[in-house]
Amino acid sequence: MIKYDQHTIESFATEHLSDLEKKEIKRFEKIPSHIFKSSADASKAVAGEIADLIREKASKGEKCVLGLATGSSPTTLYAELVKIHQDEGLSFKNVITFNLDEYYPMEPDSIHSYVRFMNEHLFDHVDIEKEHIHIPDGTLNKEEVQSFCEKYEAQIESAGGIDLQILGIGRTGHIGFNEPGSSKTSPTRLITLDYITRLDAASDFFGEDFVPAKAITMGVGTIMKSERIILMAWGEGKAPVIQLTVEGEVSDSIPATFLQEHPDVAIVLDEAASAELTRINIPWVAGPCQWNELMIRKGVIWLCGKVNKPILKLTDRDYNDNGMSDLVTVYGPAYNINIRIFNELQHTITGWPGGKPNADDTNRPERAKPARKRALIFSPHPDDDVISMGGTFIRLVDQGHDVHVAYQTSGNIAVFDEDVIRFADFAKDLNHILGLDDNQAGNLYQQVVENLNKKKPGQIDSPVIQKLKGLIRRGEAKAACRYVGLDDDHTHFLDMPFYETGLVKKRPISDEDVKIITDMLQQIKPHQIYAAGDLSDPHGTHRVCLDAIIRVIETLKDEDWMKDCYVWLYRGAWQEWGIESIDMAVPISPEELARKRKAIFKHQSQKDSALFPGSDKREFWQRAEDRNRGTAALYDKLGLAEYEAIEAFRRYYF
Repeated sequence: MIKYDQHTIESFATEHLSDLEKKEIKRFEKIPSHIFKSSADASKAVAGEIADLIREKASKGEKCVLGLATGSSPTTLYAELVKIHQDEGLSFKNVITFNLDEYYPMEPDSIHSYVRFMNEHLFDHVDIEKEHIHIPDGTLNKEEVQSFCEKYEAQIESAGGIDLQILGIGRTGHIGFNEPGSSKTSPTRLITLDYITRLDAASDFFGEDFVPAKAITMGVGTIMKSERIILMAWGEGKAPVIQLTVEGEVSDSIPATFLQEHPDVAIVLDEAASAELTRINIPWVAGPCQWNELMIRKGVIWLCGKVNKPILKLTDRDYNDNGMSDLVTVYGPAYNINIRIFNELQHTITGWPGGKPNADDTNRPERAKPARKRALIFSPHPDDDVISMGGTFIRLVDQGHDVHVAYQTSGNIAVFDEDVIRFADFAKDLNHILGLDDNQAGNLYQQVVENLNKKKPGQIDSPVIQKLKGLIRRGEAKAACRYVGLDDDHTHFLDMPFYETGLVKKRPISDEDVKIITDMLQQIKPHQIYAAGDLSDPHGTHRVCLDAIIRVIETLKDEDWMKDCYVWLYRGAWQEWGIESIDMAVPISPEELARKRKAIFKHQSQKDSALFPGSDKREFWQRAEDRNRGTAALYDKLGLAEYEAIEAFRRYYF
């Protein structure tokens, strides 16, 4: 078995602690949890354990029985296993697999099928025997399902039981498709999917209405019979349910909590998914805490919420009564700590995101010089700029900076089919009104209608329709930029190739993608770069777009102009930076907030009902305003100035 602590980030964070202290800080955790810097590091470690198990079984002439999961969590794991097979000759000849689940009904060749998923990500790339692969059958008649499920259980038992079961976890706490209410002894069966589960899958199916209502799933009882279980979870979106799974009470309302009663289980997390665990979120409550600058700020802000006081009213007793006496001992008294943190937060606030001319910038987040800066705003989709930092965008333009916006992707998959028909119809009628030859426009309209009428749910659009959808998003982005005050020649559409698949699933970043970002930066040579640091984006586009930017920045960082460039990360429609992480807070007046809303409204195809809203039913402008007002309210509660709204940024240091 792999020694996770040799690879995890907590091994470095706790190396100064005694064994007793290490045990103490994990005292709230009822399942062993291992936190890695990234999902890639975690997947590599799990792949190593699986490879070791396969080799160990093979050396004894035994079969290795694996329970496998699908979804976004195991994709990197399977890529690592394929790499070990190709580079190190790991054979899968002795491997028998049983997949957790499959949608019902579901054809095996559908783009949504888990049969297809497993073939594309693993089975087609290794030497596993086809007869050793078992996946629930989504093509059965309903009256055949029960006997199939009983046979599936018998096949697992006949194979000797599952040696190692890989799991993901849903926001409802489901493992497999065992939704809330599933019992600890439940067998393989047909179940009805929870509303939240279907909502989370809606983007893959291009709409909630197209997500199957049922699935065949391995039961909790079946999973619990596995010799060993590893549950993997990545990203901030999984943090709340991971905290409940690891630290909460066992309950069928969160089926993953049943894992607390398994004798050999591990939870493997990336840093983001671990964020709500007590030892990560509020470690001073769990045990000894390493009080660095960020942790002190976080602790003081937490304490203000706990005792319902602003920073400057905290007392020594407040600290002592809430597990923070060691902070007062080292850095106290409370007054000194309070003043320090109050000043730090005060210095993040600026009404001049491009820097205030002719001002002392010692304690300001941005430089005073040059007074007029070149600012380049990267926007993953054609609306993230105004949704996430529209107020700052407006202020940069109003204050006379040379602002450019670069839209990294076309955003074409997020346009409803009926919008394409509407625009094609408009083109046809416009040609007719102007007395132009309308044959081509009429033919285009007919082609669009016919293609969309024939399209099945989730099917890739034709190249023409993809281009039309991209043009719709492009026109909306131009309208928003013009409203803000930007000239068309300062609006750039990069159409990065990784995105142009016609599917939610994208290609990996290529050299061509990197070159596009490189050329953009070399062309503008900005003093400021704004980029989306919102990794909670449910489609992953924000993450890929940021990775491309960071890769280029690291390559160009020694160039003279880059040495005078600040990189500011904003967040999107899903989450905001924690107050402790904010390096620049830009107050937004009521008038600016209204202007920001109107800029968002220019993106008409995303208004009222976006194609990919995620799990939040509010419109994007509502999310943005609530988030901005919420940040302002937190600053106010901490005893700082009261503003209508605040947009927050974190600086990336390179």
